[in-house]
Amino acid sequence: MSEYVSQNGIQIATELFDFVNDRALPGTGVDSAKFWLGFAELLGTFAPRNAELLAKRETLQAQIDAWHLDRKGQPIDQTEYQSFLKDIGYLVEEPASFSITTENVDPEIATMAGPQLVVPSLNDRFVLNAANARWGSLYDAFYGTDALDAPAAKPGGYDPERGAHVIDAAKAFLDEALPLANGKWADLTDVKEKGIPLKNPAQYVGKSDKGCLFRHNGLHIDVIFDADHPIGKDDPANIADVVLESALTTIIDMEDSVAAVDAEDKTLAYSNWLGLMRGDLDASFEKGGKTVERKANPDRDYVDPDGKPFSLPGRSLMFVRNVGHLMTNPAVLLADGSEAPEGLLDGVFTSLIAMHDIKELGTLRNSRAGSIYIVKPKMHGPEECAFTNDLFDAVEDLLGLDRNTIKVGVMDEERRTSANLAACIQAVKDRVVFINTGFLDRTGDEIHTSMQAGAMLAKGDIKKSDWITAYEQRNVAIGLACGMSGKAQIGKGMWAAPDMMADMMEQKIGHPMTGANTAWVPSPTAATLHAIHYHQVNVFDRQKEVAGEGVAPLEKLLTIPLADGHNWSDEEIEHELDNNAQGILGYVVRWIDQGIGCSKVPDINDVGLMEDRATLRISSQHMANWMLHGVCSAEQVDAALLRMAAKVDGQNAGDPLYRPMAPNPDDSLAFQAARDLVFKGVEQPSGYTEPLLHAYRRKLKAKG
Repeated sequence: MSEYVSQNGIQIATELFDFVNDRALPGTGVDSAKFWLGFAELLGTFAPRNAELLAKRETLQAQIDAWHLDRKGQPIDQTEYQSFLKDIGYLVEEPASFSITTENVDPEIATMAGPQLVVPSLNDRFVLNAANARWGSLYDAFYGTDALDAPAAKPGGYDPERGAHVIDAAKAFLDEALPLANGKWADLTDVKEKGIPLKNPAQYVGKSDKGCLFRHNGLHIDVIFDADHPIGKDDPANIADVVLESALTTIIDMEDSVAAVDAEDKTLAYSNWLGLMRGDLDASFEKGGKTVERKANPDRDYVDPDGKPFSLPGRSLMFVRNVGHLMTNPAVLLADGSEAPEGLLDGVFTSLIAMHDIKELGTLRNSRAGSIYIVKPKMHGPEECAFTNDLFDAVEDLLGLDRNTIKVGVMDEERRTSANLAACIQAVKDRVVFINTGFLDRTGDEIHTSMQAGAMLAKGDIKKSDWITAYEQRNVAIGLACGMSGKAQIGKGMWAAPDMMADMMEQKIGHPMTGANTAWVPSPTAATLHAIHYHQVNVFDRQKEVAGEGVAPLEKLLTIPLADGHNWSDEEIEHELDNNAQGILGYVVRWIDQGIGCSKVPDINDVGLMEDRATLRISSQHMANWMLHGVCSAEQVDAALLRMAAKVDGQNAGDPLYRPMAPNPDDSLAFQAARDLVFKGVEQPSGYTEPLLHAYRRKLKAKG
């Protein structure tokens, strides 16, 4: 349990108070006494408004539940349904045509297209890996993954046969992105004497000691020439590597991918964010019996064709994802002793910390445009977006920042937001830099919002529903209609299978083809491979093409994925329950017992998938829905959970920190949390998993 310091009627956990005073405030020009006074006043103003918005969510949900219950399974007439949603304020009037007016946006967001990483803020090594993923070796990415259609590397060190296939593939990429005036890159020799005869000489933009820098579709390609390198010495042109500009942006996540439940956790997250903003974060870890040190990469220095030196960022441009409006945290207690809304804490403290970047207090820069980038998740509708806009106004006033220094990324992942997306964008039109579909959370909210309407399709079939196609299309179309092209990111969701890069290379090109100028990837290697897609597709040309296609009708977006009386066999029901139960248990046991909010978790078929709370929300809501409507019984759910507890125990048998669930499920807090997520799923606010996860994680931490 934390000790607290009283300030202006609120209480701040000592570790957080000391961190802010000793590390976050110095150098910013913000006076400590004025800061804590203003912070208390901000909480006094915004905490009640936050509570009112959450109450409205519950009111709307109760009205929707009642509407569905009154209909008793009758077919839904869209005209009647939409009229009802407008009457209760769930749907708002579509705003008149407008364009966002955001200014001072870095090019990585506004005018470039490329991959985006999301990484948990609590792990210093992971956040540094992500920040450094701005540049990635194409040779390494091809050699170490299944993206290359060639025999796997033989064990026992470097495999020259595999390496030859890698070099051929990389040079084939160069032929596409940087075509030569004559011939192929594989035929290139004597570069020092002959130079590199490009078909378009303007693609050559500079050189370094050992590299030649090129640009295609706005992204840089650094071809490394080194005759002394083990690879370069045997290459006809002495090419040692092809380095791609990869993860243009990274989201340092304080929300879905972390297990942060108290002041200790929050202070660690803020500390890592500060280290990134100052450029002095470092991490050490054991690898192969040696201690490895990791730091943020410096910028990359070049000389342009006219002999003028210049540099390019060595790191991703970093956003920070704050917590949404729902959760509270005991790191700060309000005047009545209740926990402060965590999203308010994040808004203030992450912005304060980012001042170290915009005031150039550290050794490295993040935003050269002088902006602070915050992703705000899980907002329901334009009223909640307007609340965030007001909050950021207040934070800027508290910290003495110019208006709209704080930029916002709106996660389009809740049903009321996607149904009112233009109005949501309008509510933050002076500071918005990002909209992103999150189909996992969006599916969870789809199930919960219409929980009383009937049994949903099987989970795999929901992904094929019309509403998801409409949702993904509308996100891009509405973003373009609101003037986001060239000013902001329109993003797409995560590729969840980090070991299945061949499949990613085949499928994920669909994201830039939609006109989205960024999409999430699960690793630095995946970022390098996904960068190839942005060389294959000129996203900004594609945006011009799709801008004229119009917006998918609201009717499709609001079509509920109901099973419509489908009768599943006993085997199909058991398979669906097992699949959901295994996913829930595999994720929750790490969250509760080890505080791991995101990791590669084996699925029911032992395929490693990157799991976070969004996938947990779908699975738990889906099981709750089927149990509510009699597709399965409580006994069948319990049986599935017990079966899958044994399977998950087996999948984690090699982890010395793992606590088995199956032998004594009544004694396992993780198992009890997983069970509650299903059996209490209908009553969870918007179907979110955080309240139960936090409660059980705190129980475990209290036990030591």
